[in-house]
Amino acid sequence: MRKLAFGMNVSLDGYIAAPGGDIGWSVPSDELFQWWSDRVGATGLALYGRKLWETMSSHWPTADRQPGATPAQIEFARRWRDMPKVVFSSTISTVDGNTRLVTGDAVTEITRLKADDGAAMDIGGATLAASAMRAGLIDEYVIVTHPVLVGGGTPFFTDLDNWINLRLVETRTFPGSVLLTRYETRRGGPE
Repeated sequence: MRKLAFGMNVSLDGYIAAPGGDIGWSVPSDELFQWWSDRVGATGLALYGRKLWETMSSHWPTADRQPGATPAQIEFARRWRDMPKVVFSSTISTVDGNTRLVTGDAVTEITRLKADDGAAMDIGGATLAASAMRAGLIDEYVIVTHPVLVGGGTPFFTDLDNWINLRLVETRTFPGSVLLTRYETRRGGPE
């Protein structure tokens, strides 16, 4: 069974984007950018909602060929292009590159993908991740907290019907007082 992780840059008050979709507060340090790049390199399959897909696919497919691209950006672009991706959307009709489009029920498809053998999967996009979270499909939460309060926007966490108990498995500090916390979902009874 494949593991599913949800990881994003998050403001201290819990948002992945400020009002209007502004993510300018989450520009990573070189060290954090490398960490995200290494994570993409280790991801067996990335699951995207439409909005995040549109953001990523508007830049990364050709970012390594842009004037002034740094070696880290070139590496990330190549890793991102090579990583298999599934986009969940009922409003777009095509995707390109190493990507497959799913227009049906996301929870059903994610459940099917988790049952397969293979490397870990990452899920991104607030709406898609919220559906997986409510369905109890997320095995790991990777929260990269930036020291900023944005006051509203797109939340990392969704409303839940039931508690999800977690176990801390990693903490790490990055430049700029950015804190990584990684939690695994505790299944079953107390530890």
